[in-house]
Amino acid sequence: MEKIALAEAEKATDAAHKHAQAEAEKSDQLSKTLGISDEEVMKSAAALVEQAVRAGLTEVQVYRFPNTLCTDHGRAINQQEPGWEDTLTGVPKQLYQFWHKSLRPRGYKLRAQIVDFPGGLPGDVSMTLKWG
Repeated sequence: MEKIALAEAEKATDAAHKHAQAEAEKSDQLSKTLGISDEEVMKSAAALVEQAVRAGLTEVQVYRFPNTLCTDHGRAINQQEPGWEDTLTGVPKQLYQFWHKSLRPRGYKLRAQIVDFPGGLPGDVSMTLKWG
């Protein structure tokens, strides 16, 4: 029984390690920029907005990311503090900058908020584009 318990504990430890490694790799990928031009981002945004408008919506989630891509793990976003955008890194930062430069002048609004609270702590962040 002791050997079985040790084997199961080892399996659980290995699984936890693999999961943590996968999450770290995912965060690494997201901490980089998209690597595409503003024109390509604009085409994607236009298609997303057009599809949402056809469905009768006035807002659409454009990105969801782990709070680890914020320098403060989402605290400023959760508190809706001025300057929350300065805590963004990687792809979320690039998307914010694109909105600020290209979509904001056209009347689009961007909302960032924590959308889940695993274990009572801030989890993923959602960026929602609004219009109308």
